[in-house]
Amino acid sequence: MDTRNVDPVWDLVEAKREDFEGLADRVFDAPEIAYTERKAVAEHTAMLRAQGFRVTETIAGIPTAVMGEWGEGGPVIAILGEYDALPALSQKPGVATHDPVEENGHGHGCGHNLLGSAAILAATAVRDWLEAEGVPGRVRYYGCPAEEGGAAKTYMVRDGLFADVDAAITWHPASYTGVDPARSLANTRIDFTFHGKAAHAAGAPELGRSALDAVELMNIGVNYLREHMPDEARVHYAYLDAGGIAPNVVPARATVRQLIRARDLAGLADLVTRVRAIADGAALMTGTRVESRVHSAVSNLIGNDPLEEALQRVLDGLGPVPFDAADRSFAEEIRKTLSRGDVEAAFRDMGRKPDYALPLCDFVLPLDRPKLGGMGSTDVGDVSWAVPTVQARVATCAIGTPLHTWQMTAQGKAPAAHKGMAHAAKAMAGLARMLMRDERLRAAAKADHAERLAQSPYSCPIPADVRPPVAKVA
Repeated sequence: MDTRNVDPVWDLVEAKREDFEGLADRVFDAPEIAYTERKAVAEHTAMLRAQGFRVTETIAGIPTAVMGEWGEGGPVIAILGEYDALPALSQKPGVATHDPVEENGHGHGCGHNLLGSAAILAATAVRDWLEAEGVPGRVRYYGCPAEEGGAAKTYMVRDGLFADVDAAITWHPASYTGVDPARSLANTRIDFTFHGKAAHAAGAPELGRSALDAVELMNIGVNYLREHMPDEARVHYAYLDAGGIAPNVVPARATVRQLIRARDLAGLADLVTRVRAIADGAALMTGTRVESRVHSAVSNLIGNDPLEEALQRVLDGLGPVPFDAADRSFAEEIRKTLSRGDVEAAFRDMGRKPDYALPLCDFVLPLDRPKLGGMGSTDVGDVSWAVPTVQARVATCAIGTPLHTWQMTAQGKAPAAHKGMAHAAKAMAGLARMLMRDERLRAAAKADHAERLAQSPYSCPIPADVRPPVAKVA
């Protein structure tokens, strides 16, 4: 169906669409992981300046974060963008076989090259509409790095960067189109470093105290904890320092990062206490000493009924992403690399029966669909505690494509991805325009938000003395 001219900002998106497809592709071609997004933020900053935004760089003390604002007075509507990549997901675009550009290189396996580009396109369309109409209001674009494990938005919230915002809008690439249910896990990443005593592992092992033994015992303890956690809770780990490469030396130092997830902040605090106790026990058993440092943390998402209902109306008006035969053909090639379980998991997330013959989403999901899929985590959660927030999911890839895979990277510059990106920009711009004009909608969103916070006030999960790990930026 032809939806042009139904909302004036949709035509404004189309007018500049090609420029922002180029932005998405340039970010794709220079993938950078958390807090190293120098090229990506430079591209976004240059685009903001070219579109006439007032630009503030290094927000929240983060060199790879940027904010652009246009307008005066009136409500402040925030549109959130991301542009960080993931490690070891390098992949040539448009190729339906695993073919890295760089072995073990980075890649946009979560579609953030599209995410940020659509968000800044939406903000630009709203900017153009505000200027044309001469109405009061401010549209504000937040360029957010390090969503993948870095929690940049949590630091932004902690520093008060959303204090004057009336509502926040964002989206995420997906294999379906619909309002994103406010379901996510609060989490924290804590580095546990054990300090022992080095010794000759054959000549005098009794004199050593192995930090690596302590890490392994901690992991065993966490493994036994898993039986006694809530079903939705998760604990994952990664060795940051396994104690060196010499097996004939008792390791004096070793570090493990524990990623702890729970349904909400209260449950997270309880689980963290239990994991810390296990670390203390491992140190006691091995005669070592343990130190811990919070690396990052994010809150669970909280919903907002008025915003979700309004976004659903916008998406229903837009209809599905207008994919064509060529898009479906490439999606079919990608589907050949996926398992039946991948496809079933995607339809489970949608609350629908699997359709194994459908390569690309050709519908908009209803708001009241069953919420059956698993949950990840996002630093958008902290924004949702600070201001009324809503997210869309918009189809950019073959149904069944798991996020954080080479298949997702392979589709990141495809025409289908560009179509989904523009569609997401229209949805966000349409809702932003609605919020600018409708004082009752803004008031209802704020009332819903206040009611949720009255039941459970926000407490930032990152300690006040922990700063973003920007020193690692080259």
